[in-house]
Amino acid sequence: MKRERFLLAISFLILCAFCFATTARAANEAAVRGVVQQTFEQLRGGDYASLYDRLPSASRRRISRNQFVNQLQRTRNLYELERLEINSVRVSGDVAVADTTAYGQIKTPFQGEGKIILRQYLVREDGEWRVAIEDRAGVQRLLASNRDFARRYPPRQPRFFLKRDGRWVDASQLNTMRRRSQ
Repeated sequence: MKRERFLLAISFLILCAFCFATTARAANEAAVRGVVQQTFEQLRGGDYASLYDRLPSASRRRISRNQFVNQLQRTRNLYELERLEINSVRVSGDVAVADTTAYGQIKTPFQGEGKIILRQYLVREDGEWRVAIEDRAGVQRLLASNRDFARRYPPRQPRFFLKRDGRWVDASQLNTMRRRSQ
């Protein structure tokens, strides 16, 4: 009888631990999704100064607020962001990755619908998730200190697509298609 109670208690503790881990993982993933969505909304709305505050401290040390804001303001007339799909989120300790697809209108050098498929990395600093919106070297530094995570979720080149005749066409293929038609 005591053995059955003991096994029942152990089973209950294992179940509780599993439920806690699942709940914690879901909470972390939801927090990451929220930060990625909020960052997109700040970018979409042109709130670049607030977006700067979401950068990891290492990024803020490499670029001033004015430089960051000015660089983004120069791109403002090139496109208009419309919506973001957050396809998957993975969290491991204080690093996370979100695979996203952003849709918008391209304004120049030509007009049309566009989308970009992008892998975004985040780091938790002082209890807050921060999006590593930076160059490839910055992401490499982040991943170098998290090698297991980097092996599971390696960096990917952003992929750009344009809508042509109702289909999404990889923008890298446009030059190839143009050369063939000439």
